[in-house]
Amino acid sequence: MFDSHELYKKRLSSHVTNLSRYLKYMFNGHIAFAMLFFVAATAYYYQQWLEQLPPNFPTGIIMGIVLGLLMSYNPIRTLLQEPDLVFLIAAEQRMGPYFRNSIIYSFIIQMYLVVLAAAAFGPLYFASFSGRTGSVYLVMLLLFLVLKGMNMLTNWHMLKVREKSLRTVDLTARTLLNIVIAYFIIEGHAVFAIISIVLLLLVIVYDFTVAVKQPGISWELLIEKDQMRLQSFYRIANLFADVPHLKNKVKKREWLTRPIISRVPFAQSATYDYLYQLSFLRSGDYLGMYVRLVIIGGIFIWVIPNGWIKILFAILFIYLSVFQMMALYHHHRTQMWLDLYPVKPDLKRAAVIAIIRKLGYVQTIVFTLLFLFQFEWLGSIILFIGGLAFVWAYVTFYVQPKLGKM
Repeated sequence: MFDSHELYKKRLSSHVTNLSRYLKYMFNGHIAFAMLFFVAATAYYYQQWLEQLPPNFPTGIIMGIVLGLLMSYNPIRTLLQEPDLVFLIAAEQRMGPYFRNSIIYSFIIQMYLVVLAAAAFGPLYFASFSGRTGSVYLVMLLLFLVLKGMNMLTNWHMLKVREKSLRTVDLTARTLLNIVIAYFIIEGHAVFAIISIVLLLLVIVYDFTVAVKQPGISWELLIEKDQMRLQSFYRIANLFADVPHLKNKVKKREWLTRPIISRVPFAQSATYDYLYQLSFLRSGDYLGMYVRLVIIGGIFIWVIPNGWIKILFAILFIYLSVFQMMALYHHHRTQMWLDLYPVKPDLKRAAVIAIIRKLGYVQTIVFTLLFLFQFEWLGSIILFIGGLAFVWAYVTFYVQPKLGKM
């Protein structure tokens, strides 16, 4: 007899095993050390900043926005697969335990985001509202978790609705209400918080009435969303290890590729230069990851007051970018037609190394400009020379030998 509860247990076990396999590579020694330094430095300057916190700092607005967004973000990990459209759709009436377990698992995973955000905002909250006790903050956290559970159940029922525009309007309305509720709770405006919660409940009741009128579960939508989240994880994991399950997406980006690719010489020796520059600009998350690291690193450089710590953060983010771009070398590993190129194989490695080196140099220049904008003359000189030297040494003594063994 078909048991959907046992099916979910098997799917969850396989899912956890699959994730742990890639997490092991993602949090290796290099990344673990970088994250430890990042967290320690951030915590230190966070504490320093709290000592000089202005009395009119908008703590309620910032916490309300972040916690409201987290309460509204409720993806359901159903662990459904594409063949289920054929083999499980006939057993939809017996899939209740399966989907119940999916909601519980998703809530437990998402609950940690709210708890971590509350832990991070704790020092800021008590610095802004010094008269409040820890028990008040704990009750507030429990209320946020209850609201998140309500939003998750609502999100599950709204996944039965086929009209994307209706789901978008519903999510927007609930997100705004969650932000307002979080703000009023944090600021201590009980009456306004209760009114906002009542409005949220009315929206939820309306969502349930709409959902019960739907003919059944939207299997295609559930599978599509679950596969999208899984592919997002695979794209990140692919920066650290080979991921055979990854489905690469290509984005045209003609406005960006045309001026850059036009500079590649039309020569046989530049075959791989053309291929991998185009791959970096259009395929996967290479460009997005690089830009995010540059922006995040730039923010830290801009807000940290100590010049030497600025330089350390700059080198850290340059290292992260160079290290993660090594995955570009394996981007076309499944394409057999590359073996047909009448080009020396060594040119492939040389092209990837050249791109990684250029990206490191560009990031160094961008960070140096931030130092100049803050009139950090000595720091800009040290970073420029040290950054270029670090990129050259790291690529020469680590990246080249590493790619040579692949």
